Amino acid sequence: MSRQLREVVFVDGVRTPFGKAKGQYAETRADDLVIKCISELMRRHPSLPPEKVDEVAIAATTQIGDQGLTIGRTAALLAGLPQSVPGFAIDRMCAGAMTAVTTTAAGIAFGAYDVVIAGGVEHMGRHPMGEGVDPNPRIVSEKIVDPEALSMGNTAENLHDRYPTITKERADAYAVRSQAKTVAAYEAGKIQPDLVPVATRSAEDGWGLATTDEPVRPGTSMESLAGLKTPFRPHGRVTAGNAAGINDGATAALLADEETARELGLPVRMRLVSYAFSGVEPEVMGAGPIPATEKALAKAGLTIDDIDAFEINEAFAVQVLSLLEHYGIADDDERVNPYGGAIAMGHPLASSGVRLMTQLANSFAERPDARYGITTMCVGIGMGGTVIWENPNWNGETK
Repeated sequence: MSRQLREVVFVDGVRTPFGKAKGQYAETRADDLVIKCISELMRRHPSLPPEKVDEVAIAATTQIGDQGLTIGRTAALLAGLPQSVPGFAIDRMCAGAMTAVTTTAAGIAFGAYDVVIAGGVEHMGRHPMGEGVDPNPRIVSEKIVDPEALSMGNTAENLHDRYPTITKERADAYAVRSQAKTVAAYEAGKIQPDLVPVATRSAEDGWGLATTDEPVRPGTSMESLAGLKTPFRPHGRVTAGNAAGINDGATAALLADEETARELGLPVRMRLVSYAFSGVEPEVMGAGPIPATEKALAKAGLTIDDIDAFEINEAFAVQVLSLLEHYGIADDDERVNPYGGAIAMGHPLASSGVRLMTQLANSFAERPDARYGITTMCVGIGMGGTVIWENPNWNGETK
């Protein structure tokens, strides 16, 4: 029996404002963050009957406490979806939400699903990365993984070693631009439509409302970054200024096959072209996007010259710069992260993949000249993930 794969489309994506660990969400449950995102997606698309959602896949890196108990299922129920809607939890560390999207997208293409919700959540203030884990000692004692691979900051310093032309000054300059672009995007009202306001509670201060990303630092300059400590290596190059912070937040995306989306009157904001995940040496985890991008491009029959828009997760500035250097793309190329990135907005691990996708969809809406774009990110324990998307608004012009 032969099967014909179906077109998978990105309908919409939303997220909470991202918070600093121990910040605005200190007394807010992790599951409540992602529940808010699921509810908002359904509110924004009243033509979608709730019973039409075939699956809810929610990622979390630390799947304990209020991020445990098969959070895709429990969050779906708490968001008011019918009991007939199943759900599951997924983990690929930083690429959790990205993997939730690609896994369910494959199901859509195959015909197992028509409409899904995929996203991620991370409350790093409540559940620090690595909490409760018990790594098999053989992974280090038998030298399967370099011990430095278990510290993301050390892996970033190692990546600087691999790319000696990427100096601390270059990384800081990239971070300054990221902050400035995010501030400009907020001023232009380009980020706010993606955000779901979240009621916050503090036993000391009472109720509040989170409406903006807490980590953004307006006025960041080279001078303000120059004197920051390098906690991972004496006289190192990685600082709190040129890396993403420790953050809390959630995201969710609505995906469908294109025919179903049009039947239900849902917008088609992007079409999935290809995706790939790849492994690298865990001690240089930040290099992961390079082979993942090569693999995704090859599967799509494209080259990097075909890509008109880039959303690259900014776990560390050096990780973005290594990808750009590999492809000969300028550090300040205007196609890259036009609204800024995780250095400014934050990186709540498993949630970030959908933020990248939502921002790419926004770029596509603004740029009918852009046909293809990528969302890509590095992943802990030495991996990378890349998804290639096509712009349905493309005007047919070629570069």
